[in-house]
Amino acid sequence: MSSNVATTGGSPKRYKLSWLMRILVFIEQAGNKLPHPFWLFLSLAIVVMTLSAILSANGLSAVNPSTGEAVTVTNLFSPGSLREIVAGATNNFVNFPPLGLVLIVLLGVAVAEQSGLIHAMLRGTIAGASPKWITFIVSLAGTASSIASDASYMIMIPLGGLAFRAVGRNPLLGCIVAYAATAGGYSAAPMVNSLDAVLGGLSTSAAQIIDAQYVVSPVANFYFNFVSMFVVATAVTLVTELLLSKRAEQIALDEHDEIDPEIFNVQMELSKTEKRGIVYAVISIVGCAAVLLFLAMPADSFLRDEVGGFGPESGLMAGIAATIGLGFFVVGIVYGYATKSIKKTSEIPEMMGKGLLPFVPVIVLFFAASQFLALFKMSGLGEIFAIRGAQFFGSLDADPIFILLGGWLVVALGALFLTSGSGLWTLMAPVLVPMFMLLSISPETTQALYRIGDSTTNIISPMSPYFVVVLGFIQRYKRDAGIGTLLSFTIPLSFTMFVFWGLLFFIWWATGVPWGPGAATEYQLH
Repeated sequence: MSSNVATTGGSPKRYKLSWLMRILVFIEQAGNKLPHPFWLFLSLAIVVMTLSAILSANGLSAVNPSTGEAVTVTNLFSPGSLREIVAGATNNFVNFPPLGLVLIVLLGVAVAEQSGLIHAMLRGTIAGASPKWITFIVSLAGTASSIASDASYMIMIPLGGLAFRAVGRNPLLGCIVAYAATAGGYSAAPMVNSLDAVLGGLSTSAAQIIDAQYVVSPVANFYFNFVSMFVVATAVTLVTELLLSKRAEQIALDEHDEIDPEIFNVQMELSKTEKRGIVYAVISIVGCAAVLLFLAMPADSFLRDEVGGFGPESGLMAGIAATIGLGFFVVGIVYGYATKSIKKTSEIPEMMGKGLLPFVPVIVLFFAASQFLALFKMSGLGEIFAIRGAQFFGSLDADPIFILLGGWLVVALGALFLTSGSGLWTLMAPVLVPMFMLLSISPETTQALYRIGDSTTNIISPMSPYFVVVLGFIQRYKRDAGIGTLLSFTIPLSFTMFVFWGLLFFIWWATGVPWGPGAATEYQLH
């Protein structure tokens, strides 16, 4: 890797990145040695079974401070355990919390995406933006684009380049800003999406190691995510305008480079039909919200809980995934009929099926993850490790802020090697969530902390598939742009987002403001 040479203005300019390159080479090589997450989870399941046999024989145990009961290790190789493992494999998968939540949300999102609504809304946000505000608008659109799941990268990166070029700025910088905002702010969003369902389901499974009735809803971090969207966009804008824009001015694009939007298969301006469709879609969103409000108003509404509130057990919160999925479904259909991207009702189920196809590999991963988590919970190791870890931190008499800082850094480091957000949380949640619960830190707080550490370091990890994607896009503008060129932009962006978002988290946590509807910052042991 000799890419610590970045080309500027047609002549090479050297940057002192050799130490950084060595670190990144190590990360890439170490990460490449990891098996596919499917095999990783199945391998870890075997490790859990082996540990359960060894530690059970050695009598490992702990006392759960919330119940006062002794917790012992269950030998998963015993005949009874093996019988339960074989008999429960199907239920482990079918009842895996994220599975149903994600599928029902995606069925609605698929219609909105396949009809062209999401793509049109993102383009409409950027098209015609003022040169003065272009960086902030692209950044804000990037953080909001997670509603399109991983497709957001393929939409936002070329849009960012074209938007910057349209206002006379370096399109290479536009691609990188869009990539950083999309990847770094992936967990910051204006509305609940499939990622919230995945993380909430995994957090629920982990929390129930300590509290069998605890549920982390998909809207658990909604307030925090919404504010985070503006904080992340502001961080990206500040570092871009104060530092990176000067660096971009030094980079001369290829002389023949008169990029036409058709090269990227993107037309920036919305057509009259698309504008009309968005107007109808917005009207339908307002209509859906009005209907929901009308149904929720009666004191005995089915959307309320037994005491007339909107707590975790209310119809609204318990069925939030279905509500979100139905909302996307309705506005997607309205947009489709308005723009004629949907001509007959038979096309709608086809759209739903097509929209689920990109998620099939995740469903395969969910099978392995569900078995690993079921075995981990069945063995009792998760609860014991959490209790012992909590006792260790308690013996240090450390302030919770230092415990959270440690968890934050551990997640950020892990995200360099395992860039799948759901995959990393599947590994970390069973230990971090219950351990922090025993230290009076709520699962919603731990999940919010995880979002920051996971998202902000993804943009500098060579293990991320989209790291290569953005490199390919910027090479459309400058063929000899290399990893060094990309890192010279993404490292300052990653660091700034990490700091800004982290400050928001700790200020939020210190004030005790709920992370989302009914999501407190502290957990009270029963």
